[in-house]
Amino acid sequence: MRIAIDGLTKRFGQQEVVSKISFVIEEGELFTLLGPSGCGKTTLLRLIAGFYAVDEGEIRFDDRLINDLPPHERGIGMVFQNYALWPHMTVFENLAYGLRLRKLPTREIDERIRAVLEKVKLTGFEDRYPGQMSGGQQQRVALARALVLNPRILLLDEPLSNLDAKIRIQVRAEIRKLQRELGITTVYVTHDQEEALALSDRIAVFNRGKLLQVGPPRELYERPGNRFVADFIGINNLVEGTVEAPLAGAPGLPVRTPLGLLVAAADTRFQPGAPCILAIRPENIALDREAAGHNRLSGQIVFAAYLGNTLRYDVDLGQGIIFKVDVRDPWHHEQLTMGSSVTVGFPANCTVAMPGET
Repeated sequence: MRIAIDGLTKRFGQQEVVSKISFVIEEGELFTLLGPSGCGKTTLLRLIAGFYAVDEGEIRFDDRLINDLPPHERGIGMVFQNYALWPHMTVFENLAYGLRLRKLPTREIDERIRAVLEKVKLTGFEDRYPGQMSGGQQQRVALARALVLNPRILLLDEPLSNLDAKIRIQVRAEIRKLQRELGITTVYVTHDQEEALALSDRIAVFNRGKLLQVGPPRELYERPGNRFVADFIGINNLVEGTVEAPLAGAPGLPVRTPLGLLVAAADTRFQPGAPCILAIRPENIALDREAAGHNRLSGQIVFAAYLGNTLRYDVDLGQGIIFKVDVRDPWHHEQLTMGSSVTVGFPANCTVAMPGET
């Protein structure tokens, strides 16, 4: 099912928590609402579910306007952050509850529950109570309870936030695999950038109730459209500057910064004199002998952190600007000492220019 959001607004008192949001979620897509706490993403999910009334704008499922449709008539399945399982009911009873409300035959209820438990790898857990299960297993029960209703849309609100890191990675992979197998349109809410990048077909980034950018994970990571997106998704080194006139015969976008003249990837949006912000990912910066490219700067190591598969340096470049630089192969790299003088280099095509903030 396709979901179309047009000019959606929600207020609580005088506060506008969702402000004139518009986007389309295509049928079968896993679409993630990403942003910090309080940005409006869960409110938006609850508007789609029908738990909150719309103040302005429209929500359409395919071509049907559903603003005033109650939740139980929208054909949705919902997975909550706290699972919301009945503790006094077994797994079977938790899954059967909604089916019995629909007055389905006992045989069909049994068949549906057996099939969905097989999908979430919980066959044999029918008689367990939630308190007898791990967090990951409870999350699978919550997912099964949503899927057993055969919804046309699946909504998930921070479903993995209560799990430890290793289980979270495992369960998110299972959710993605199951969603692809079922081909069900899915809206997923999270504040975890890595989770969003790993799961999503497309991501919508929110802050303070506003939609800032929508795109596939790679596009948002490699070509963020504004400072917030660049800073929120992953780690970026940000430098403010002013666009200069193109250099004769030189590719790229020249930008005057406190660090001197840097060259960014070519971008026709910018005219000479325009303020801009440059974003450079730590993994795209090389040190010393490997420091090639259009942009070469001198600095000093002020901090180093061993992260297992990465060695991260903080390099002071002067003017109050410190770059994070990642060495991806610490095994073959002799760690530099604090205070070491270094040269950093990064190519123009990995230096992204974004509109400056007024």
